[in-house]
Amino acid sequence: MNWTSPSAGEPDDRRNYHRVSVSIAGRYMLEDKREFPCRTTDMSAGGVSLAAPVRGAVGERVIVYLDYIGRVEGSIIRHTPFGFAIALALPGNKRERIADQLTWLLNRDSLREEDRRHERIVPILRHCVLLENGEEHIVKLIDVSVSGAAIATELKIPNDTKVLLGATPGRVARTFENGMAVEFDTPLPIEDFDENIRL
Repeated sequence: MNWTSPSAGEPDDRRNYHRVSVSIAGRYMLEDKREFPCRTTDMSAGGVSLAAPVRGAVGERVIVYLDYIGRVEGSIIRHTPFGFAIALALPGNKRERIADQLTWLLNRDSLREEDRRHERIVPILRHCVLLENGEEHIVKLIDVSVSGAAIATELKIPNDTKVLLGATPGRVARTFENGMAVEFDTPLPIEDFDENIRL
């Protein structure tokens, strides 16, 4: 699928990107510094439509922080029934990364099904550092799949909290007695997936 276009430098280049329906939670900040929660309704590497409680003015600059995507910014180009749409102002490398993330998000369900066909492994190096809200904790890996890991810990961290497991970003998917499951933001490379893996 072609997500980008050679004419990406044109003022109305948002039309040159493939727009897909995708629901991603996040927050946005208007020019007056007010912040509100939001969720994408569709997105491309050139623009995004948000379901948002407060609309900014057309032409207003907006900064948005989205799960899986990170920080993006741009200008409001129109209002929608549930929020507004933004034309993103991004360098080419950031657009390419967003295109890759959107591809992964679209295929996440099928990737999860594929992950289930792979056996979960118990890595040789069982201890790992979990970074949460700037604090480091030593945890023990129970097992690892290409999409996530189960860890043994006494920590109680709310679901959907963003964490770093070793050097691998993810979020707390669920908790259980004496541990939790972490879902990685992007699947691990299958070629690196064996008992010697280091997160």
